[in-house]
Amino acid sequence: MSEPVHLPEVGDGGRAVLFEGEPRTVKLSLDAGERIPAHRHPERAVVIHVLSGALDLDLDEETLELAAGDVARFDGDRDISPAAREDSVALLVLAGR
Repeated sequence: MSEPVHLPEVGDGGRAVLFEGEPRTVKLSLDAGERIPAHRHPERAVVIHVLSGALDLDLDEETLELAAGDVARFDGDRDISPAAREDSVALLVLAGR
C-alpha cells in the first residue's frame, strides 16, 4: 500500500501527524523563539530532518545546531527540546526499537 502526502498541505502550525500507525511521522512547525519543553519518546529511535529554518536541538546536556537540509538521528530515551532560531519546519520519524 502506498500513501503519499503533500507536506505543505499538512497542518499549518504546531505538530501534525502525517500517517496513522508506525512509524510515527510528524511535521513540526515552530515560530522563531518557540521551544518545545523537554520530553522523551521512550523505546523509539528518532530522526529529524529540518526542512526550513534553523533549530537548536537540546538532547540531554548536548545541543545540536541544525539548519535547513540537516538530518539528525538520536535515541528517544534522551531528554529532547527543540527551539527555533527562526521560523522552522521539520519532519520527525519516530520508530519503535
